[in-house]
Amino acid sequence: MNRTQRVEQFLTIACRKGLYSSPGNLRYYVHYLFQDTTLAEKTMLDIGGGAGLFSFYAGCCGASRVVCLEPMAAGSSPGMVDQFQRFSTLLGLNQVSIYPIKLQDFDPGNETFDIVLLHNSINHLDEAACMALQHDRHAVETYKRVFEKLSTLASPGAKLIIADCSRYNFFALCRLKNPFGPTIEWHKHQSPDHWARLLSDVGFCNPKIRWASFNSLQSIGRLLLGNKVAAYFLQSDFCLTMGKPGSNGFCGLAVGHAGK
Repeated sequence: MNRTQRVEQFLTIACRKGLYSSPGNLRYYVHYLFQDTTLAEKTMLDIGGGAGLFSFYAGCCGASRVVCLEPMAAGSSPGMVDQFQRFSTLLGLNQVSIYPIKLQDFDPGNETFDIVLLHNSINHLDEAACMALQHDRHAVETYKRVFEKLSTLASPGAKLIIADCSRYNFFALCRLKNPFGPTIEWHKHQSPDHWARLLSDVGFCNPKIRWASFNSLQSIGRLLLGNKVAAYFLQSDFCLTMGKPGSNGFCGLAVGHAGK
């Protein structure tokens, strides 16, 4: 089975298992999430990866090794490890593995990763500290220590991908339930520029921010709604990418503006 066939198999199984709404929407989203990212022959660390949806996608695209961390704590659902194992059996990917531990407790020895992904998990690294980041220096130091560890796990020239929602949203400002994301607790999130500043302090560079639209609208939705203003009135979903300087000290990602 070639990589294209493996990806098609992945899309079908993921949706059949209820992990995404439809193969077409999932295909569109993974292309958005991993835009300009080479996965073949790369290593990836998927932090808070749940049942391994994006870990297995990377594996199907030819990643040489993928480690999924799913600590079964804040933000996770029961049975994630069992779902992961069933997914793994169906896809037959032996280079994708799961560790049911927090990032803070993960010890890979001397191993580092070419791609580090935090999909809807950056605020769960330390939820209490995340909520206090804007006014508590101890919370800031807590996150800086976590991000320092993140930096040690990233290979020279690595790419960091963070997907989450910003705390800044029209419905949150008006103290109304967001019809597009009624369960979002806005105070437990931060804006992408806030994350970019903290990550810059530990050596990550060249922040670039993209704003998401509805996957069901695909390209036309991205064209019309994939911007900061539209996101403010929708779910405020963003994708922040940053790089770690290579051995020559150069950060190869295109320079982007880190704005709220």
